[in-house]
Amino acid sequence: MFSHIMVGSNDVDRSKKFYDSVFGKEAAVDDKGRLAYRSKGAVFMVSKPIDGGQARCANGGTIGFNFDSPEEVDAWHNAGVQAGGTSVEDPPGYREGGFGKLYLAYLRDPDGNKLCGLHRPAQ
Repeated sequence: MFSHIMVGSNDVDRSKKFYDSVFGKEAAVDDKGRLAYRSKGAVFMVSKPIDGGQARCANGGTIGFNFDSPEEVDAWHNAGVQAGGTSVEDPPGYREGGFGKLYLAYLRDPDGNKLCGLHRPAQ
């Protein structure tokens, strides 16, 4: 459904250090200084706001990333905290709800964007 997601940053160099760490790879950087991380046909991007204003996170917005195992979610979460992110919500773990059993971990990046690491176990 989605081709890409882009979040704004007030400090793209700081964001690059954070996202290089959580994704375990270096961003591609275009001629405008935007960061791009590609995986399985999707692209996650980081940029200074085009209008020149301050980047602000969405209240109620969350960007979720799929992982193949709970261990990958935990590694992603730990890398994010070590790289300057903030653990939010409940600690990483399984939750059951209307969407079934999910393994979830939540972070806020250094600009305040809320991120979710998600693993869907076989049902």
